[in-house]
Amino acid sequence: MSGLYQRRRKRPEMNLVPLIDVLVMLIFFAFVTMQFRSVATMNLTLPKVETAGKSELKDSISITITKEGEFTFQTGARSSRVTIEQLEKLLHDVGGITKDITVLIRSDENTPLRHITAAMDACRKNGLNKIRLQSR
Repeated sequence: MSGLYQRRRKRPEMNLVPLIDVLVMLIFFAFVTMQFRSVATMNLTLPKVETAGKSELKDSISITITKEGEFTFQTGARSSRVTIEQLEKLLHDVGGITKDITVLIRSDENTPLRHITAAMDACRKNGLNKIRLQSR
């Protein structure tokens, strides 16, 4: 009788739906936890300030200072590396156009204070008194 009646073995199946669900959740988690930083291109670690507000301003110029003391001057989408003398000249040109523009200074948390104060002093010499320091 066993020759006439053969039991067919059921082929093992792998259910792909739960695996796809897990994969989608992992991708979603990666996007949610990912941090997009504009300052990361300069390799800056901004200092942390508990009482800081938003630093993104319209109609502003930006001065970025690395921990090595290199300056970058940015207006809109255009930025260029400058020395402190070139920075003073650029600020003089901006100050000749308008004194009512905000200057945003970004610096690494390990930047020596002399570089930050040099940039602030250059702004004040040229009549630009709306100075903001960016933090995280």
